[in-house]
Amino acid sequence: METLLFQILIYLVAAVIAVPVAARLGLGSVLGYLMAGVLIGPVLGVAGNETQDLQHIAEFGIVMMLFLIGLELDPRALWAMRDKLLGLGGLQISLTTLAVMIPGMIFGLQWEVALAVGLAFALSSTAIVLQTLNEKGLMQTKGGRSAFAVLLTQDIAVIPMLALFPLLAVTVPRGGGHSTGHGSAGLSDGGLSDGQQGATGADAGGFGDVVTTAQSFVDGLPGWAAALLTLGVMAGIVLMGIYLTRPVFGYIHATRLREMFTALALLIVVGIAETMLILGLSPALGTFLAGVVLANSEFRHEIEADLRPFKGLLLGLFFITVGAGINFGLLFGDPVRLMGLTLLVMLAKGSVLFFLAHLFKLQGRDRWLFTLGLAQAGEFGFVLVGFGISRGVFDIALSQQLYLIIALSMMLTPLFFIVYEVLGRRAGGGDGTPAADADAIEQQGSIIIAGVGRFGQVVNRMIQMAGLRATVLDNDLGTIRLMRQFGFKGFLGDPTRPELLHAAGIHEARILVVAMDDRAAAITLVRYARKLRPDLHVIARAHDRTHAYELYEAGANDIIREMFDSSLRAARYVLENSGFSEFEAAEMEKLFFKMDRHSMLELAQLWKPGVPIAENAAYVKRARELNKDLEAALITQLDEDGDAAAQLAREGDGHSPG
Repeated sequence: METLLFQILIYLVAAVIAVPVAARLGLGSVLGYLMAGVLIGPVLGVAGNETQDLQHIAEFGIVMMLFLIGLELDPRALWAMRDKLLGLGGLQISLTTLAVMIPGMIFGLQWEVALAVGLAFALSSTAIVLQTLNEKGLMQTKGGRSAFAVLLTQDIAVIPMLALFPLLAVTVPRGGGHSTGHGSAGLSDGGLSDGQQGATGADAGGFGDVVTTAQSFVDGLPGWAAALLTLGVMAGIVLMGIYLTRPVFGYIHATRLREMFTALALLIVVGIAETMLILGLSPALGTFLAGVVLANSEFRHEIEADLRPFKGLLLGLFFITVGAGINFGLLFGDPVRLMGLTLLVMLAKGSVLFFLAHLFKLQGRDRWLFTLGLAQAGEFGFVLVGFGISRGVFDIALSQQLYLIIALSMMLTPLFFIVYEVLGRRAGGGDGTPAADADAIEQQGSIIIAGVGRFGQVVNRMIQMAGLRATVLDNDLGTIRLMRQFGFKGFLGDPTRPELLHAAGIHEARILVVAMDDRAAAITLVRYARKLRPDLHVIARAHDRTHAYELYEAGANDIIREMFDSSLRAARYVLENSGFSEFEAAEMEKLFFKMDRHSMLELAQLWKPGVPIAENAAYVKRARELNKDLEAALITQLDEDGDAAAQLAREGDGHSPG
């Protein structure tokens, strides 16, 4: 236990030191995690043999990331991407494989080995690229969406690649598949043994007799039966996502135990990942499919908010283990050749990407983002190399060099993003942020409504009638379901949670409507939104005058007392039925509204938090003065309205027929 806590302490200290430093220097968190790994591994040597074991845990961060990505993709949007998935992604894999394979054969590699190396280098780092794109706000650009399409195609392509590798064997397969030494810079071979190969290289043999029996059963099926079982499982994932998750999540939500909601979300991801491993398929693909199925669920944002911290920690751990596993002894033994090979691989891959960017009409900074962002090798390259060792495709000496080249290319990627920012400013004339015409928000609107009770639903309906779309958040499941019955889409979750706001698009939104019943939560939300986005226009519902002052202090732009407008309308009806004309009543209503708003702003300066209004002498004194001003103004308005009416009557008499 003490040893485990000590190792955890080492990794946490390294991350806390290196990551903020890298972020402050503008290098990004990914390079910070890699630097932390290098610090505790090759430099200080305090990372022990637990690195590879930790990698098996950390790989789950990639699986979780694909699930969260799926949550953000509407199935219709995924179908709309089919041209990029098949065209752009398919061409990238094919051309990159050839660009690496042909030089490999020229330099003496057998064609089978050269093909395997090309396939390994054709894959980019899903973890690094998506993490960096999200951090820098580039995911919604054309270049970012194109890069995502290619990464998704690559993750799917891992499955046929793994099926192809045993056919490329040129040496005697290593039964255990273990690489020697500490030189594996990534997933290694995952400790895979024959008959236990999962698409991510995780060691499934330690999951218990039940899992082993299930894997043996699947491995013993004929090809047609295994295919039918796989299709059945995939169909089951889709059907459960559509019909089973909603009632289960609803039942858990009714318990009001937030940790159970998190536990259920983790259960879905872990369960699907393990099922896919048993079938010998990519768990990332299975969880991605589950995420797409749940993308239209009212629980989408709540699930995303619960799982995002786990994803971030696991991905950080993955990057640390990559840095800790680099064999600097091998690098220092022949630095020029290995660094040269790394740069040549990235140059070859970048040339293919630049050509495809031109072919698919990416312009300016989007072209550079696509080219430089995907030029590295990726974590699934570690998987293929380790799998190739166990299947007799690579020998140990070659695999060690491949591991190192993949790791070095991943470490260079954050620097390539810095180069992109420089080139992007020159290409687009901006500051490195996405161009205005590339910032179209597909999944999130420019308006967020927090709370959709009797107040918020009217706001939402009028917005939709005007042709606008709002992202609606509410913490009450019954309200969300009732909305959906009438054709209005909303998402379940606590709007005061920062993770939920980020998932709803708070960074891109222009307007936030705070219409929550909980007055304290409304103040918390307004204060957080104003701190996060000083430019955001915040419209807030106030329960009473005191609440309005609190919201004003928190930073709301427009404050609407929920009973004020309806009370004005009621008073106007009273006047109309007490002898005043409609014109006179309407003018008095306008005047009262104008003067009350003015007095509210003035009294807000005298209001003191925590002090009852009746005990605030300065406030009471000024309020009485303003009330007298209001009465005087109303009397004046009545006199003016009376004179105007008389004048109109005289003019009417003068123009009437004799």
